[in-house]
Amino acid sequence: MHELSIAQSLLKLCEENAVKNNAKEVTKIEIKIGRLSGIEPHYLESAFSVCQAETICENAKLIINVQEIIVKCKECGNQSELSKNEFLCPKCNSQDLEVIDGEDMYLMKLEMI
Repeated sequence: MHELSIAQSLLKLCEENAVKNNAKEVTKIEIKIGRLSGIEPHYLESAFSVCQAETICENAKLIINVQEIIVKCKECGNQSELSKNEFLCPKCNSQDLEVIDGEDMYLMKLEMI
């Protein structure tokens, strides 16, 4: 379960930002997780709730937004969202696709007081 180390890294990043901004507490953490990132949102949420105790993020609410897979077809130039892991251009059925979004995890928003 690599989500535990990801939760620990996320908390460290949040704590560093809180210290830089002289915050006393982090109240909300919003992240974006791509479907192709290899991160299971449910497991990350569980790991986060275990790790956040006794940190500046102890009472923070974690908001997870799952990013669908966005691709651009190298044949026809069509950009689209894939709802399934079927890597075919919905317009021309080409397999020559470039993934534009949906592979990473990003810290999108951090609320502090």
